[in-house]
Amino acid sequence: MEVCYQLPVLPLDRPVPKHVLSRRGAISFSSSSSLFGAPDPRQLAQRRGAISYDSSDQTALYIRMLDVRVRSQVGFEPERRGSHPYLGVDFRTLHSRAESAGSIPARRIRRLFSFQRHLLSSRFLRGAPHLNPLHILDEDYCGQAKCMLEKVGSWNFDIFLFDRLTNGNSLVTLTLYLLSHYGLIELFQLDMVKVHRFLVLVQEDYHNHNPYHNSVHAADVTQAMHCYLKEPKLAKSLTSCDILLGLLAAVTHDLDHPGVNQPFLIKTNHYLAALYRNTSVLENHHWRSAVGLLRETELFSHLPAEDSLNMERQLGSLILATDISRQNEYLSKFRTHLDQEDLCLGNASHRHFVLQMALKCADICNPCRPWELSKQWSEKVTEEFFHQGDIEKKHKLEVSPLCDSETNSIADVQIGFMTYVVEPLFAEWARFSDTRLSQTMLGHLCLNKASWNAMQPEASGSSEELESEQEASSRALPQGSPQS
Repeated sequence: MEVCYQLPVLPLDRPVPKHVLSRRGAISFSSSSSLFGAPDPRQLAQRRGAISYDSSDQTALYIRMLDVRVRSQVGFEPERRGSHPYLGVDFRTLHSRAESAGSIPARRIRRLFSFQRHLLSSRFLRGAPHLNPLHILDEDYCGQAKCMLEKVGSWNFDIFLFDRLTNGNSLVTLTLYLLSHYGLIELFQLDMVKVHRFLVLVQEDYHNHNPYHNSVHAADVTQAMHCYLKEPKLAKSLTSCDILLGLLAAVTHDLDHPGVNQPFLIKTNHYLAALYRNTSVLENHHWRSAVGLLRETELFSHLPAEDSLNMERQLGSLILATDISRQNEYLSKFRTHLDQEDLCLGNASHRHFVLQMALKCADICNPCRPWELSKQWSEKVTEEFFHQGDIEKKHKLEVSPLCDSETNSIADVQIGFMTYVVEPLFAEWARFSDTRLSQTMLGHLCLNKASWNAMQPEASGSSEELESEQEASSRALPQGSPQS
């Protein structure tokens, strides 16, 4: 909850320096030193704030204090670790690059600045007027982000740019906007304080050190889900509850992803693999983590207990559908429905199944984006694969398929993934929803595949051998990856 202390005019001992007055700005601070490298990062409560000044008034000083709850940055608890020595490594720093000691505080300081933008964004998304005429530097960025949100339904939406404009808060800002856009806040009588707290905690629980499975990926999937919800067949059939569940599932579908896949967790005797009996390990963890935050923030506490539990179960069903190892199961069922033309969106179970397929498409839609965006995602997911492969080599474990940088290239991984996973799914989705968006996605997919093919070196073997190798790789696709 935000508490503002505003001093209309506070005389300063001396004028604000001219170089400071040349621009608007703010200084953020925290009363806790845990974000600056203190030995106890488990502290849950902190006091953060900011001092803002405006060049139009050289003697005006505005002070804002914010009480926030900060998620533990410790990662996995020692008593939960398995027997393998690798599990002593904090997953939250798994994909961090080698940096100088001085660069770490700078990165943490940047996180502090983001909380002002969180608050400002939530205000303009609710349409609330400013409490005072103060203009701070963040408004310039929020103005550009607001312009982007006006085109959030465009398939060319650049989530990377949007994340920069929101200072790394793309998931919170985008989701707040969409919840307001669909009128879900008022319809379900959601408490905006609880909604904002829930989304901030969700964003914090994504490991942004992961090159791919981070909060930007979650925001990208949420934006894609919004595009699918707007498709004519779904727009006229889905209920408000369906839409809320679809958005929440997209937001939380990879929550607390460790940046490694299921085979890695199994081979290192990780406690999650034992907990979920080596079955949909990551997806079960994402779902349970989401339920934990829903209950912690009491987002649905005002609803009847039965309705709240039902929403949690349906949320789990959607998230579990993103298990890439069950791709053929869902695709076969979808194809059968389309062949028999028996999908009835007036039926709640059929609507839910279509939502599952929509989330699956949103989760792996990167190859269907314009090349400039698709290429960035391809590089990020392959970087995450190869980093896992390097860890496996270091600990003398069998290297997972597609994770060996010595035998695979980005082009190899992407061509196999597009051919055997993405194309079959989106071809069936186009049968179900034959719209301009579906044709656009298939067009981008074809062009992107041709671009990766052009980057491949001349194959030494026959084309049949190359195709056979790619098919074998796709069948051994790691769970929770490319883009799961």
